[in-house]
Amino acid sequence: MNYPFNTYIKHFIFTGVQTGRCVNYNDTVKTCEVLSWCPLEKIVEPPNPPLLADAENFTVLIKNNIRYPKFNFNKRNILINSSYLTQCVFSRKTDPDCPVFRLKDIAEDAEEDFQTMAVHGGVMGVQIRWDCNLDMPQSWCVPHYTFRRLDTKDPENNVAPGYNFKFAKYYKDIDGTETRTLIKVYAIRFDVLVFGQAGKFNIIPTLLNIGAGLALLGLVNVICDWIVLTFMKRKQHYKEQKYTYVDDFGLVRPSLGTPVKFTEDP
Repeated sequence: MNYPFNTYIKHFIFTGVQTGRCVNYNDTVKTCEVLSWCPLEKIVEPPNPPLLADAENFTVLIKNNIRYPKFNFNKRNILINSSYLTQCVFSRKTDPDCPVFRLKDIAEDAEEDFQTMAVHGGVMGVQIRWDCNLDMPQSWCVPHYTFRRLDTKDPENNVAPGYNFKFAKYYKDIDGTETRTLIKVYAIRFDVLVFGQAGKFNIIPTLLNIGAGLALLGLVNVICDWIVLTFMKRKQHYKEQKYTYVDDFGLVRPSLGTPVKFTEDP
């Protein structure tokens, strides 16, 4: 494939590799030769409405197993028997524990429209949160599902919006010419994100926290006194009220070994 030199730079990234040859484009213009597939990819808008508009009614089963090795605790998100899975679909009100999700419901829970997102594609995050108090029964440790869109919809940053990818199929014709079929796919990708935390009562950390708290309370008076005696405007008045000065002679008392003589008037 050949391009005039002045248009080569803007097409170089998309078309191929420069061979280093300068060839005739026409009788008056020469061009840089580029090794590329012909014809070039056509930049066209994806079909609207999308081809698989009915895919919003598809359902997907998400299996998730977690393990907290410190407590030797295992759990899976399929909490009920397998026969229940054949008839349940996730609903935050009626079936919050069902791991079968309708694609349209996932998009709506993330405040998105599936049909609009399917045109240019997008990335949806399925978040599974496990927060477990292992002092309670195991049945209380259940997953919580939330959904949100991960790709940006910022109108000011709309370079390559949505989600799409390309792949090619290569083959040869009867005459041995190598050809390819380039396919550009617009899709909705679902990323499953699992996170959480678990805890169990232990007397040793409890005692350590109590001791640290008592030590901190002992420092409160020292810190407050230092602040008042150093930075406050009436620090001298506070100092006079906090400390009382007495005369040492007022503290003198007779020792135990000194005889005391009492006299009585007639």
